Amino acid sequence: MHDFVRHLYLFLAHLGPWGLLILGVLDSSFLFMPLGNDLLLIGLTTQHPQLLFLYASAATLGSVLGCILVDLVVRKQGQAGLEKIAGAKRMVYLKKKIGERAVFSLALASLAPPPFPFTPFVAAASAFSYPRRKMFTVIAISRMVRFTLEGLLAVLFGQSLLRIAQSRLFENIVIGILVLFLIGSVLSVMKWLRAAKKTKKSRR
Repeated sequence: MHDFVRHLYLFLAHLGPWGLLILGVLDSSFLFMPLGNDLLLIGLTTQHPQLLFLYASAATLGSVLGCILVDLVVRKQGQAGLEKIAGAKRMVYLKKKIGERAVFSLALASLAPPPFPFTPFVAAASAFSYPRRKMFTVIAISRMVRFTLEGLLAVLFGQSLLRIAQSRLFENIVIGILVLFLIGSVLSVMKWLRAAKKTKKSRR
């Protein structure tokens, strides 16, 4: 597992902006990838600071595409599908937040780092039929701000970050996070598939 995760991260880093786009799609859809895209963006920008805005744009585009996948699935299932995935209590909380301050909630979820939830807010906005254009606009702007700020930090503290990134401890932390994302991703996909099957059966 350790070697697999290491090679996966190196492969995505080798792809540059395409790696960020792929990771962004996975991170913002139905997979669980804590800090995966953020770490990759910081690592790439530290090595190539002149490509900051390209990396931030690729990460943003990937995130928006991932949200589109969530929207296509959840908007079709509606509130019934969301309740099976999020649970009744969490659904009430999400409905309140989206109903009262949808723009603020989506922007905060897009800007905040893990463990603050992101995908559940996107799913809630879709389930409650929040306008797609507004939703994706808020997400795109907020994600671009987040990734640009992270890139600027990488530029300002590049050498220090490089020394940290090359340490054995940091490497083990990154690999540990990616292992968590693989395990969490499998569980997340299984949960969405079960919810989709239950929704289909309830409609018959």
